[in-house]
Amino acid sequence: MTKILHPPSLDGIDHKILRLLRADGRMSNADLAAAIGLSASACLRRLRQLETSGIIRGYTAIIEDPTPHSRTVVIVQITLERQTEDAFNRFEAAVRQCPEVCECYLMTGASDYQLRVEARDPADYERIHKEQLSRMPGVSRIQSAFAIRAVVRGTSPAWVED
Repeated sequence: MTKILHPPSLDGIDHKILRLLRADGRMSNADLAAAIGLSASACLRRLRQLETSGIIRGYTAIIEDPTPHSRTVVIVQITLERQTEDAFNRFEAAVRQCPEVCECYLMTGASDYQLRVEARDPADYERIHKEQLSRMPGVSRIQSAFAIRAVVRGTSPAWVED
């Protein structure tokens, strides 16, 4: 993950760039510049600054599964035996090696981590649980909940102003 090196202060134009790219990450620089009222070169300068600073970490495609029931989404809460920096580092290194883990968050509250895991079906999740999650270093408790359906999905950070 790219960290923000020197977070710039964002102005209204930067927020417009982010909002437009959030809606269409493939928008050409010319179209982006026209939409925000800048020259193409000024727009490109701002875009490069947002990328260099780490505000824009990359570009991706949001892929809709043509068969929405083909993947099982499981929300997993994991509690570690110890809450030390070494325990966190070892767990985080291991979880990065598990391709079925789509997201992982260090949490406050009752559990240490929350994961979003995608499996083919419940039997596949059982395999992931048994062969990968339960073998990760320091894991003392795993709680799993199967998602019924996605209600809200997106990539929009709340701090990007409209």
